[in-house]
Amino acid sequence: MGNQAVKSAPISADPKVKDALGHIRSAAQELHGAISDAMTKRGGATKADLESFGQKIKTITDSAKTSLNTQNAAVKKEMTDAVGHLEATQKQVNEGLKTTGSKLQTSVRQALADARASVQKISEAVAAQRSAASSKSGK
Repeated sequence: MGNQAVKSAPISADPKVKDALGHIRSAAQELHGAISDAMTKRGGATKADLESFGQKIKTITDSAKTSLNTQNAAVKKEMTDAVGHLEATQKQVNEGLKTTGSKLQTSVRQALADARASVQKISEAVAAQRSAASSKSGK
C-alpha cells in the first residue's frame, strides 16, 4: 500500500440539503470524515492528505464567512465560533505540513478535534436557524 492522498470531494449540492448552512455543515462533516479516515490509514495521514484538506478547509471557511452576513444573531454567534474552529483546523494542517512523524500525526489529531468542533458549532447554527424559522411560522 502506497501513501495515497485522500481525495476531498468538492462541495456539492446534496438534494436533501435545503440551504447554505446545510451545505456548509455537510462539507464540514465530509472534511471531518476525511481527516478521520486519513488518521486510521496504515502509517497515518500523509502530507498529501494535509494538502488536500487545506483547500477544502479554505472553501468551507470562506462559505461560512459569507453566510454570516445573512444570519440572525444566534446563528451568527455559532457560525463565528465555527469559523474560529475551522481556522484552527487550517492552522494545525499548516503546522503538520512543516513536520514529520509523530509531530505530523499530533497536528492531524488536533485538526480532527478542531474539525469536529466546527461541525458541532455549524450544527448548533442550523438548529438555531430552524428554531427561529419555526417561531416565525408559529406566530
